[in-house]
Amino acid sequence: MKLFDRVTEAQVGAAIAIGFLLYNLVFWAYPFLWLAILSLSDWRFFGTPSYAGLDNLFFILQDPEFWNSMWNVARFLLLYIPIVLTCSLAFAFGLQFIGRGKAFIALCFLLANISSGVAYSLVFTKIYSSTGPLNSFLFEYFGFKIPWLTSPTFAMLAITLVVTWKFVGYYGLILYSGLLAIPKEIYDAATLDNASGFKRLFKITLPMLNAQIIMVLVFAITVGFGIFTEPFMMTGGGPLDSTNMPQIVMYETAFKRLEPSRAALMAIIIATASYLLIKLVRKIFEKNVEIV
Repeated sequence: MKLFDRVTEAQVGAAIAIGFLLYNLVFWAYPFLWLAILSLSDWRFFGTPSYAGLDNLFFILQDPEFWNSMWNVARFLLLYIPIVLTCSLAFAFGLQFIGRGKAFIALCFLLANISSGVAYSLVFTKIYSSTGPLNSFLFEYFGFKIPWLTSPTFAMLAITLVVTWKFVGYYGLILYSGLLAIPKEIYDAATLDNASGFKRLFKITLPMLNAQIIMVLVFAITVGFGIFTEPFMMTGGGPLDSTNMPQIVMYETAFKRLEPSRAALMAIIIATASYLLIKLVRKIFEKNVEIV
């Protein structure tokens, strides 16, 4: 009987494992293999792909639009990371001082994260318009308007603020979980040593939040390389290609120019660049913080 039970358990375990492996083969391994094959081919959605060698790579290396979009990612991250990190830390610290209604407030912030990208992009387009509520307020009280979506200088900032609004609640809860894990005894000892609030922040809180901050940075970098809906819906990549992101270029290459092979290679380059930047950030900023 025990032998039968063991065989049965082994069979059930094998069946579960095989199901998981088949799922990964169909939805992960096959698409990655097809992506690699497609990047070395010449194909326009019809017919049989033909081997193109490194032609696609040479084309992309000489494509100014693609590399301009990669530069736009750098511009976006230079704005997005400090803004979203500061706002998320402020949200996390603020939750500590809220008594009743903390869960409700956290859920209200998380609603932005699960909202439809198309819907809120259209809403913010109206808010940013020259006759929208934001510019109407600025003109009424300060006497000027800002061309949020029509100026190459402000367009990226406008999109950055929208993406920050979307993710600040999610990142803030990650940081808040880290704050809850910091032992109160450490702050009590620092208070006895007459450490100022500024010193406690930079010597205790931020170092103890290193793991959560790195997680937020990783998510932010991933967002930067994968952003599509907001610039596509709000500016269409303009003005003057100032918000033309790699995902938009990849979409237009695949479905407007009918060059999916080159779009596939772009996807590989984008993913590689994102991975290398994440590795670099982790190597520079990640610390192994232990409570002794």
